[in-house]
Amino acid sequence: MALWDGRFEGAPALEMQEFGESISVDLNMWREDIAGSIAHATMLSHCGLLSAEEKKQIINGLNRVAEELEGGWRPVIEDEDIHMAVEGRLHALIGPVAGKLHTARSRNDQVATDVRLWLMKALDELSGAVERLVSSLSTCALEQGRVLVPGYTHLQRAQPIWMGHQLLAHAWAFVRDASRLRDARNRHNSCPLGAAAMAGTPHPIDREMTAELLGFAEPTPNAMDAVSARDHVQESVAACAILAGHLSRLAAELILWSSTEFQRVSLSDDWSTGSSIMPQKRNPDAAELIRGKTGRVYGNLINLLTLTKGLPMAYNRDLQEDRHALFDAFSTTMACVSVMNGCISSLTILPGPDLNGDPALATELADYLCSKNVPFRTAHHVVGQIVRHCEREGLGLDDLGLSGLQTFHQAFEPTVLEWLSPEAAVERRQSLGGAGWAQIEAQCARLQSLTSRESK
Repeated sequence: MALWDGRFEGAPALEMQEFGESISVDLNMWREDIAGSIAHATMLSHCGLLSAEEKKQIINGLNRVAEELEGGWRPVIEDEDIHMAVEGRLHALIGPVAGKLHTARSRNDQVATDVRLWLMKALDELSGAVERLVSSLSTCALEQGRVLVPGYTHLQRAQPIWMGHQLLAHAWAFVRDASRLRDARNRHNSCPLGAAAMAGTPHPIDREMTAELLGFAEPTPNAMDAVSARDHVQESVAACAILAGHLSRLAAELILWSSTEFQRVSLSDDWSTGSSIMPQKRNPDAAELIRGKTGRVYGNLINLLTLTKGLPMAYNRDLQEDRHALFDAFSTTMACVSVMNGCISSLTILPGPDLNGDPALATELADYLCSKNVPFRTAHHVVGQIVRHCEREGLGLDDLGLSGLQTFHQAFEPTVLEWLSPEAAVERRQSLGGAGWAQIEAQCARLQSLTSRESK
């Protein structure tokens, strides 16, 4: 028998029950639902709406329901959702007094509260996982990253860098992701419980007390907004989607770097697989799956954005669909962060290519001329001619020698040959955030400080 059956002569069709149930997904929030009910019962007793004995019976009964759920008891489809399941089981355990628990609340504010409680914890866990990934990237950059490699723009060789410089570029993106997740948590840290269906309640309740009991910063200020708002879900999944995009970008680079053509890194056996037909293969499947699962997280965001488009106030049954997208987005993103952390923490950086005479050093020649008071645009044009000449003749930039360079511009002096050292080229870039090793060490120290502070 449904807890709302007074208005109806019969039960919904079985197909309707199957179509409308959310218990299968709501079971993810049974702990939050019981915690909310215990807080609500405590508040009702404090406000004189339950006697001390009734509160005791209800809370003891709710704890028994929690023990049964922990032990494997599962509601049936007729229970519809986790709220009805818990209340129905409570009624079976303690009798009619269970019916008083629903005073001054609705399933509308219950589910809104459950989702926010679940989301606060999920945001904390995900931001913590991202910070651990930042720490792994920083450690890898510091311990293995002093390897000269070409940096790229447009996937064309651009300038020499330390490998650690590129790893830290990814780390800073993840720092922003962790910050976005924490911001979302702080912005939506309010409690809907007591908003009831959408208009509040005539009963003398204390919503501030309920919010405090559940660990929220405050109660939601508007009852209608409390039950209809889903921007906290959308914003949180949007943060997951941006994070997934950053994970996909790093994954794509790991896939390139681990190829025979690049030979920048070697993924450990833990995060690689083989081929069923080609014995030599070492496939970067972990990175490829991370890249692939990004589309799934994006899809969840589009789902949530579409769900509320043009939806009239206040609660509508459409909103029941939000949990599928929310739970999947967070579980998928958390798995991807965890796997990426495994890839990075076990990564081996390989020796870099020989960059002596490489065209990636062309900017050094232009900067050298600038240091001799040649306007940069003139220097750029001159060095472009040098590069074109070397390409035609099959020469490296270091093959020209001083006399060859001077045929293009007389400002070249013997010291220019020092500027063609790949390592010296990187080490000259000591501007804040530059590729020089001292800058990498400074960034690593700052990253470790950030992640240590946020984890406290």
